[in-house]
Amino acid sequence: MLNCISIDDEPLSHLILNKYCQEFPSINLLQSFTNVADAIKYCDENPVDLVFLDIQMPMINGIDFCKEYCKQKMVIFITAFENYAVQGFELNAIDYLLKPIQISRFSSAIDKAIFFFNNTNNLNIEPRKTFVFVRSQYTLVKILFEDINYIETLDDYLRINLEGQKPVLTKMNLKNILSFLDENHFIRVHRSYVVNVTKIDSIRGKNIKISDADIPIGISYEKEFSSRFENFNS
Repeated sequence: MLNCISIDDEPLSHLILNKYCQEFPSINLLQSFTNVADAIKYCDENPVDLVFLDIQMPMINGIDFCKEYCKQKMVIFITAFENYAVQGFELNAIDYLLKPIQISRFSSAIDKAIFFFNNTNNLNIEPRKTFVFVRSQYTLVKILFEDINYIETLDDYLRINLEGQKPVLTKMNLKNILSFLDENHFIRVHRSYVVNVTKIDSIRGKNIKISDADIPIGISYEKEFSSRFENFNS
């Protein structure tokens, strides 16, 4: 069972959340706080696994609260503002729910929290993210890492090529997106390309075949790619 608290300056939000939590036996909502200082004191004195956290609050921004006080806790952001979603997921939040909350989305978020708790409980590790949100054409798009075939640079943009889906174009650089990716599966093979090793169909000379794409291996990346690819196969 997950021991949870909620922090939100709107009492109505607590009523709705409490009602939803009662539908899930695996969730134990211990306390609800409108005052951040009281929440901090409670967390210092009691074990808390999961925090339902608003973002725009009078005393402290929820993003800042998460950075300072939730380093060893799972967080589900619940807010009326979608523009903090990227920051939220960069903090390894379990989920980001927009008000008014739909019970189906709440259920999905709880499933994720339980999964991560069961797989990391009693282990001194942080849950590994399996997705990232990127901004594309004024929309936040969820990208599952397992769906990525390869990523290529196009001037100031990245084109994320996905298996069985349309590519996603986003204004980001390779260095930034590499910080999110599992280095055991994603390798930079060229100054303009990152590939998902699990998606490679064949390698011939200095060219990688993934689906219908031929991806060059750059001279300066050849040695590292060969070494890491061999380790992947071993």
